[in-house]
Amino acid sequence: MIMLVKEFGAQHTWKRNITAMNAHRANSTSLLSSLLILLALIFLSTACAAPGGSTSSTFPPRTHPQATATQPPAMVHIPTGPITYVALGASDAVGVGSDQPGSQGYVPLVAAHLPKGSHLVNLGITGERLHDALTEELPIALSTSPGLITVWLVANDFVDGVSYDAYIHDLNTLLGQLHTNSHASLVMANLPDLTRLPAFANLTSTQKAQMLVQIKRWNTGIATSAAHYSVRLVDLFNHGSQLTAHPEYISGDGFHPSPAGYVQLANIFWLAIQG
Repeated sequence: MIMLVKEFGAQHTWKRNITAMNAHRANSTSLLSSLLILLALIFLSTACAAPGGSTSSTFPPRTHPQATATQPPAMVHIPTGPITYVALGASDAVGVGSDQPGSQGYVPLVAAHLPKGSHLVNLGITGERLHDALTEELPIALSTSPGLITVWLVANDFVDGVSYDAYIHDLNTLLGQLHTNSHASLVMANLPDLTRLPAFANLTSTQKAQMLVQIKRWNTGIATSAAHYSVRLVDLFNHGSQLTAHPEYISGDGFHPSPAGYVQLANIFWLAIQG
C-alpha cells in the first residue's frame, strides 16, 4: 500500500510506512499460480453452465441491485477549490510496471488534474483483493473526508479465482459504505479485455473465448452495482483497444501497464470523471 497524502508539490508518508506490505504481497503472489486458478475457474464455470450442471455458493441467495435502462450516468462534481482525492486499488494504483511507481502510476496522474492545493491519499496495495480492501483500505478512505474516490479492485479477484458471487457481494458492501458514509463523487473501473495481454498469450482460442465470457459477466455485474450506488463507471473493456491491444502500453511483465500505458489509463479515468 502506498498510503500517502500528497499536496501537489510536496509529499510525505501518512500515518505509517506500508512499503513492507507491498513487498510481501509482491513476493507472495505468483502470476503463474493465478493463471492456473483462473483456468480452473473458467473450466468449472463452463461445466456448470452446461445442461445438467449445477452451481453452489458459500453466500446465501441475495437480490443484487438492479440497474434500469433509463437510469442516467452518475454525476461527478469536482469543485473549483482544493479537494481530497482517495484512490482504492491494487498494484495499478501503486504504479507497478512503471519506472517510478510513486509518480508514474495512473493515480498521481489523475491527481495532477485536480485543483491546486488538493490532497492525494493513495491506498493502493500490491496484490490486494476487494475483500481485503474492506478492512485495509475502506476505513481509511472514509476517515479522510474525501471529495473524490476512485476504485479499481477487480483484476486480482478475477485472475486469482474469486467467485463471481463472492466478488459482487463484497463490491456491494464497499460501494454501499462509500455511498452512505461519504459525500465524495465515486468513480470505478471494470475489467479490460485481459485476453489481449501477453501474460495470457499461451491460452488456447477456446480458453480465451471462455475467459472473455466471464469478463463480460463480471463487467455486467459491476455496471449494475455502479448504477445502483450512483458510481461513475470507467469502462475499460470498451477502451480495451487503447490499452491491452497496444504492446507499448504493457510493461515487461506482460500484465501491468507501462509508463505510457498509465498515461492512457489516467486519461480514460479523467475523461470519465469529467463526464
